[in-house]
Amino acid sequence: MPMEPPPDLASLSLADIARLAGEKKLPLVEKWHPTHCGDSEMRIARDGTWFHQGSPIGRQEMVRLFSTILRREPDGGYVLVTPVEKLDIAVEDAPFVAVEMKAEGSGSDARLAFRLNTGDMITAGADHPLRFEQGEDGPRPYLHVRGGLEALVARPVYYELAERALSGDDDPAGVWSNDAFFPLEAAA
Repeated sequence: MPMEPPPDLASLSLADIARLAGEKKLPLVEKWHPTHCGDSEMRIARDGTWFHQGSPIGRQEMVRLFSTILRREPDGGYVLVTPVEKLDIAVEDAPFVAVEMKAEGSGSDARLAFRLNTGDMITAGADHPLRFEQGEDGPRPYLHVRGGLEALVARPVYYELAERALSGDDDPAGVWSNDAFFPLEAAA
């Protein structure tokens, strides 16, 4: 059965986004504990491109499917897991990229929803916090997706976050979403 393409974020309200996110049923990968079977020969590049044996995976439906069986291990590694096998996958930075943001409200009443490169939609808040790291190339924002998996916030989306943060009155500068505040500065 083919997977449907992700909806256009701009055409959805945040209530629609929350409903769609709640309807999405993911495999219970945290409950699967098969024997480790080796290396998947797959890699997720920093820009979110998935590779298999050195070649990009061109079918977005395959990337979305693989992303549903991705799990972060206690040792920090990443695996693709099914009920019967577990394979290592290399991740250069974060396994997902937040490529688009939609905001409603302002100040402490704001809600920020993100569309990931896999089509998943996440609303930032206490369960899906934003965090900021200082990297060699400047601030690197991340959004918690699920089970220790994060999305690197794409640079254009980061600029939208920074504009919101700097236009507010909070000290330190930051953004609000779903009653949670996320300072723009990197945690010490």
